[in-house]
Amino acid sequence: MSLTVETKVWEKDWQFILEKGFIQQLMLGVGRDATKRRLLINNVDRPTSVALCADQLIKDGVIDDYVIVGDYSEAALQFFNLRKSDLGKGYYYSIAELVSIYLCDTEFLAHFSGDTTVPEDVPNCWFDAAVSLLQERPDVSVVNLAWDDKFKEVDKDSLFVDDEFAYGYGFSDQMYVVRAAEFKSRIYDYSHPASDRYPKYGGNLFEKRVDSWMRVEKRLRATSRKWSYQHSNFPKRNSVGGVLWRMLRLG
Repeated sequence: MSLTVETKVWEKDWQFILEKGFIQQLMLGVGRDATKRRLLINNVDRPTSVALCADQLIKDGVIDDYVIVGDYSEAALQFFNLRKSDLGKGYYYSIAELVSIYLCDTEFLAHFSGDTTVPEDVPNCWFDAAVSLLQERPDVSVVNLAWDDKFKEVDKDSLFVDDEFAYGYGFSDQMYVVRAAEFKSRIYDYSHPASDRYPKYGGNLFEKRVDSWMRVEKRLRATSRKWSYQHSNFPKRNSVGGVLWRMLRLG
């Protein structure tokens, strides 16, 4: 299995993720047997400072490499025949994902947003099951863990289920496992009425475009019925909520 596991950081969360152990939880947990473990650095005020932190993570064996997204953004847009204006407000929510797909040199890609964490009980062999499904079922384009333990919601939203997965439409950039070659195709110019459910502040962002493609072309998402990721936005650093959040999560 040739698999890249990646996560991303930006100015408001990179210190939480890189300095407080969250990236270790992902990369040395469920992602420890991946072919490549990559960090995407996007929209930070001091790229050199973040890169120094990433260099130490490489030395510590947490990641294999990192990418400064801005160094490849123009090349990625050209590759996918997109313009920055095509994404509108969604550019800053989408460019890291497009760059990661453009640069991916493994057969499969597992992406986690920076504020997505994976509990320790999720086995690293779960990726084997996800990749096997993508190999066996050409009608499935995305495999993901359930979100926030909402397994009843997963089943309710599905078209059909088996013992391991619920199958249906939908896409989230919080977490996905995909065939890299399929997502390197020019699949980002579709539209579908159901995709209008995505927040308008995000413009024509990456996940909305993927969702439209999947619905138009009848491409399925398979969601785990047993294992889940957790998603929670990082509070502002100096807010009361931010202080309490760090006390609870970081100890």
